[in-house]
Amino acid sequence: MLQDDGAPAQPLPEPAATPAPWAEPVVTALLVLADGTILEGFGIGQTGVADGEVCFNTAMTGYQEILTDPSYAGQIVTFTFPHIGNVGTNDEDLESLDAAPASGVRGTVIASAVTNPSNWRSSSHLDGWLKARGIVGITGVDTRALTARIRDRGMPNAVIANDPQGRFDREALKARAAALAPMEGLDLVPPVTSRERSEWGETVWALGDGYGRRAQGEGLKVVAIDYGVKRNILRLLAQAGCDVTVVPATTSADDILAMKPDGVFLSNGPGDPAATGEYAVPVIRRLLEAKVPTFGICLGHQLMGLALGGRTVKMGQGHHGANHPVKDKTTGKVEIVSMNHGFAVDPASLPDTAVETHVSLFDGSNCGLSLTDRPAFSVQHHPEASPGPRDSHYLFERFVTLMRSGQPDAR
Repeated sequence: MLQDDGAPAQPLPEPAATPAPWAEPVVTALLVLADGTILEGFGIGQTGVADGEVCFNTAMTGYQEILTDPSYAGQIVTFTFPHIGNVGTNDEDLESLDAAPASGVRGTVIASAVTNPSNWRSSSHLDGWLKARGIVGITGVDTRALTARIRDRGMPNAVIANDPQGRFDREALKARAAALAPMEGLDLVPPVTSRERSEWGETVWALGDGYGRRAQGEGLKVVAIDYGVKRNILRLLAQAGCDVTVVPATTSADDILAMKPDGVFLSNGPGDPAATGEYAVPVIRRLLEAKVPTFGICLGHQLMGLALGGRTVKMGQGHHGANHPVKDKTTGKVEIVSMNHGFAVDPASLPDTAVETHVSLFDGSNCGLSLTDRPAFSVQHHPEASPGPRDSHYLFERFVTLMRSGQPDAR
């Protein structure tokens, strides 16, 4: 055989060896539940081993906000929506105050392999972003089956492991998972709270402009107690005209009252509210006794319930998602809200001065309360909508009305 120029043709190279089409891919990640069940998959994010309580989140968007929500500290988040990572990550959609915390979400469980990002706001692939934040991930898991298991049996403790070489001591991982302490009794606020007092002036994001700023000094003075606060909550307070000062979770009532606030905000946060309440409840009681207008969200709602003499209970599967129906009993309206909690206030344990204002239409659990003898109210859901619908933004205006008049907005 001759080439076109008449020179002898060179022999063709041998084809590269390819894996047989039936060859099994190497398992590079495991999720090991406390009962010894092992789910196999493929690693993403940080290599190594992490542990925590496994929950599931049903939101279809906002995975970056979810993975930076301090309320998920100590947990492994399973996404029920299969396409996670397809819009990449960016430097704007962070919800924790610390841009790169060493605590918070311990791991993530994803159904489908993560594709290359396709979004004009993306600055990095989810894989590299998870590595930078120290979050261990696993893909290729049947998340529908895992979610059904959590629904039927409750949120299990688990160990998540990622090794590119697929080298796992499965028996050691089983033993570690079985030995993990339950969420009950765990105070997870210290790793996620602010270390010092700070001022907040950033307002909400707008297309083409990014986040806005407002000058401090002319608004209502709000002290936000940080149990693991989300940035967009603070943005909405600032947007509503508040001069916001963020303080650590262990700040004393004397220090807060010395700041002469128009109102106090009790933030969201992780862990067992009864454990955090050991130091938070006396402070909240003192603020309520001083009749400082007070607004609580999520953990802040639970802590207010405890401060009133109520109790909190551990939920079987918790509420984690951006599509939860909640009825506002003061208006009769049904709102679709964002939720993230594994404990709930027992309304039967509250005094007569605490009126239930919101209720979950999924399971009837308490989602809000208001006091008849003091200017204070709280909700269980996350009304700042990061991620989630904006149905509950009015609560920030309700807080402003409360601070200005001393009476709740009874619309």
